[in-house]
Amino acid sequence: MKIFFKLSSVAILLVMTFLSSCSKKSDDTIEPSVPEGLKFPKKEMRAAWFATVWSLDWPAKEVGEVAQKQKYVRMLDSLQNLKFNTVIFQVKGMADAFYNSPYEPWSVAISGTRGVDPGYDVLKFLIDETHARGMEFHAWMNPYRIATRAKETDAFASLPSTIPASWTIDLPTIRIYNPAMPEVRERLNDIVKDLILKYPVDGIHFDDYFYPSGFSYNDDVDFVKYGAAYSKKDDFRRGNVDQAIEGVYNTIVATKPEVVFSVSPAASRSYNFKTMYADVPKWTFSGWVDILMPQLYQEIGNPSNPFEANLTDWSQFRGKSKLVIGHALYKFGATDGGAAFQSVEQLTKQFALTKKNKYAEGSAMYSARDIGINRIGITDKLKELYAHNAVMPFAGREVAPKPTMPTNLTLNGGQLSWTVTGANQKSVVYHFTDLKAVGTVVAVTGDSKIDVTENGFYCVTTINIDNLESKATETIEKK
Repeated sequence: MKIFFKLSSVAILLVMTFLSSCSKKSDDTIEPSVPEGLKFPKKEMRAAWFATVWSLDWPAKEVGEVAQKQKYVRMLDSLQNLKFNTVIFQVKGMADAFYNSPYEPWSVAISGTRGVDPGYDVLKFLIDETHARGMEFHAWMNPYRIATRAKETDAFASLPSTIPASWTIDLPTIRIYNPAMPEVRERLNDIVKDLILKYPVDGIHFDDYFYPSGFSYNDDVDFVKYGAAYSKKDDFRRGNVDQAIEGVYNTIVATKPEVVFSVSPAASRSYNFKTMYADVPKWTFSGWVDILMPQLYQEIGNPSNPFEANLTDWSQFRGKSKLVIGHALYKFGATDGGAAFQSVEQLTKQFALTKKNKYAEGSAMYSARDIGINRIGITDKLKELYAHNAVMPFAGREVAPKPTMPTNLTLNGGQLSWTVTGANQKSVVYHFTDLKAVGTVVAVTGDSKIDVTENGFYCVTTINIDNLESKATETIEKK
């Protein structure tokens, strides 16, 4: 990998790391603590992306409220069975919305016609069903894309009345909000604020579409009008995206700080910086991104963009962000996926590298529909890799009261029970075959009792809505 900014820039970022407030992270609570010094399993975010542009993953071909709800429930049940704990659902892919927004129209993917109310609160249903299964719901947004077209001679879809034409840029196959305009950044902040005030989402998520790649266009007028602080246009463009990311982060913190902010950049740090004008390390070291989720969609040993090198690189440039790795599940068994993705062992090896990396705290699969297809048995392999439950890592700000350690842990026959004091806490039940082995998560539950079958040692913690975990109880042995 080439270092794409000067050493002085890295030094500045490192200084920012030390000078910035540490209040948003609590690294001393990453693992529960017990007198025995037990080895707790690594915390993991286990996410699936649901793409809705062109109705890809959901609702796909399903028309109408009943069919759409049934499809989402089936997909969620499958994820729950596979022990996923997070849904990343695209609620804004083309300057549209999967909810009633004052800024952008209803998505065409729902009813078949843009701007048509589907007759039910789509996003409320999606969130309620996700939360009912103990999973987090992160609202995925594309910040700039408004419309696409197959070729330049085709017409774009008509511009929604809520978006002034002066805010847009038309390129050969894509129409975008103009990233240089302060009005566009303010609109993006307003969209995020409106959403998180209306709905109990756990996170806001941006993908890797910033300045569009593969196009050249003249923004000299914007540079003259807005770029007085910059000597180079490339720096001006990066500054525009910086302001958008910082603005969304600040909007979240000021409005609903329990919501986390994640970004999934392209695999190559240099590509992000030079082509899409996304200075991701600046964002992570500045603390503007809670979860960094790079899309490491190339195989191990790829000659130009290897999985393992990008994993190491993002580990070094994660800044204050939690690191979660994006995997190309869509390539496995696909005719155009490449030779490496014709074997499920590629995923096994990627997971092994991710688990071995001390900074990586989970994985995300693109995309949800491919989990259901199970080409070459990749979903079966995923079920094997996710044999045990996982605890979500803390990523964001402490808002809720600290979790309280359970008391009165008892074992009566095959039933483990305990007492939890305090509201809005779940319990995490751990099992250890012996006191020297790494434990496994039996369950993350809202109950205070559970049936257990395996011999060995058990202990229990609680986890609050911020995903901060309490100290663990003493162990109790089942013989």
